[in-house]
Amino acid sequence: MQRIHPRYQQASRPERHRILDEFCANCSYHRKHAIRLLNRPLSAAKAAPRRRVRGRTYGSKTLTVLKAVWVAADYPWSVRLKALLPEWMPWIRRRFRLTSATEQQLLRISPRSIDYRLRVEKRKQRRRLYGRTKPGSLLKHPIPLKTDQWNVNEPGFTEIDLVSHSGNSAAGDFCYSLNLTDIHTGWTETQAVLGKGQEAVRAALAAIRQTLPFALRGIDSDNGSEFINDHLYRYCQAQEIQFTRGRPYKKDDNAHIEQKNWTHVRRLLGYLRYDSPEAREAINDLYRQELRLFQNLFLPSVKLAKRERVGSRLRRRYEAPQTPLQRLRASGQADAVRLAELQRQQQKLDPFELSATIEAKLKRIFARSCETPVPAKTPHRPENALTRVVAPAPAVAPPAPERQAGRKSTLGLRKNKKSSAVEMTRRGKRGKLQNQRRVSPASLRAWKSGKQQSAGFPHSHRAGGYG
Repeated sequence: MQRIHPRYQQASRPERHRILDEFCANCSYHRKHAIRLLNRPLSAAKAAPRRRVRGRTYGSKTLTVLKAVWVAADYPWSVRLKALLPEWMPWIRRRFRLTSATEQQLLRISPRSIDYRLRVEKRKQRRRLYGRTKPGSLLKHPIPLKTDQWNVNEPGFTEIDLVSHSGNSAAGDFCYSLNLTDIHTGWTETQAVLGKGQEAVRAALAAIRQTLPFALRGIDSDNGSEFINDHLYRYCQAQEIQFTRGRPYKKDDNAHIEQKNWTHVRRLLGYLRYDSPEAREAINDLYRQELRLFQNLFLPSVKLAKRERVGSRLRRRYEAPQTPLQRLRASGQADAVRLAELQRQQQKLDPFELSATIEAKLKRIFARSCETPVPAKTPHRPENALTRVVAPAPAVAPPAPERQAGRKSTLGLRKNKKSSAVEMTRRGKRGKLQNQRRVSPASLRAWKSGKQQSAGFPHSHRAGGYG
């Protein structure tokens, strides 16, 4: 309109005819409406709205402290991170020496702002989950199915499951983590066992029962043979523990423990293989000491309050995030002696130190895995190593002129007389020979000197990125 209006006003009658045809064809206007628009005075063009640039609400110091707390708390999502900031504030003040302005910003930041500020870091926390459950066929009829929803108002009714640490192979015996979580409070205890024998699983459950700060009233499991057996069934009958199971191939029946399998086991130990008694003892040392205190005393979790259907959508309402200790204290049904001891430990322990200790123990546990690559102590590689350096052939005299015409010369490829690259061969994960790769002499020297152990070499397993 801004372009056509002055042309239409200055054009002759035949030219106006053509302008009207063009205007109506482009804008799909009626001809009379287009004539009225072009004959009336042209209104002033509206200026483009000026976008207001907002200032930064949270300073760099606030975001640095927020990220440090997020990492130390094992990467909770924004609502849980918002809930633990007031609980962790005494240790945050002591560690980071906060000013009053920074402390107010940390307490005022919303979960949506936390998601926005940490969006780049959250993309790095992605992994896959595998299962090693074999269904059991015995004693399914005496053990009742649990098909309704959990609606309990007291601690003691739990879900249990095993998490395998078999790595890439399920052959032989390897470690499992027996995970138990309480439905009402979210209290979680874990015990490592070597193999999933029936008696070993029963003994691990008995050990977990002794450490719980409340009475164990019921367990709910899947249909694996490690649970559906006579040993565990008779133990529950003798101890007056309600024993139920979920439906086959319905993981939603055990949704509480399936979530804890990821947050409390898999995210920490990964997918490596642990198959030695030393690895089992190292994992149990972490489970029994720092990890249970850190997760049950300092990390809040959310709990579903109700579900309502709005049209075709199901809307879920959650309670305010609380730690398992807070829910246990509010229930009023915990062991008074153990509850008082847990409260004293919460006031005495530092969550940042607990997080650092857990990280150090995890490194020692990873070193006990048979799948963790061991870095070479010397830069020399044996002849039968997976990665082999093919030495360049010794210099020989050029072939005779009558024989040189029948084959392709390799000396002509290096006209600039540079040092030749070294041919590298490797084997893949399944032992198959891969294509050769050319490595520069500088990378070879760095590898031989030991300064850079994987300098350009196509290793299939590297200590920094495996698992």
